Amino acid sequence: MAASLTASAHIDRFLAEATTEGTDDGNSLRKDQLYGLYISWCLLHNAAPHPVAEFWAALKAHRVKPGRSRLRMAGPAATDYILASYPALN
Repeated sequence: MAASLTASAHIDRFLAEATTEGTDDGNSLRKDQLYGLYISWCLLHNAAPHPVAEFWAALKAHRVKPGRSRLRMAGPAATDYILASYPALN
C-alpha cells in the first residue's frame, strides 16, 4: 500500500508541476506527448520513472484520459520535452 501512495504522490507532483488545464478545444496532450513530458519531468528531478503500466494506471486513477484530458504542457519539463522532440531547435 505504501508504494501506491508514493506512486500517487509522484504523479500528483508531476501533474502539478508539468501540466496545466486548458480549454476543451481538442488540443489536449496525446498519449505519446504525456509520457514524453513525464520522462522529461523525471529527468529534470532525478526521479526514476515508474514502469509504463504503473504510470498509466496512476493517470487513470487521477481520471486523466490522454487526448481528452484538457491538459497542456507547462514548466521546465515542457521546455525540455519540446527541445528533445525537435532537435533542430537546439
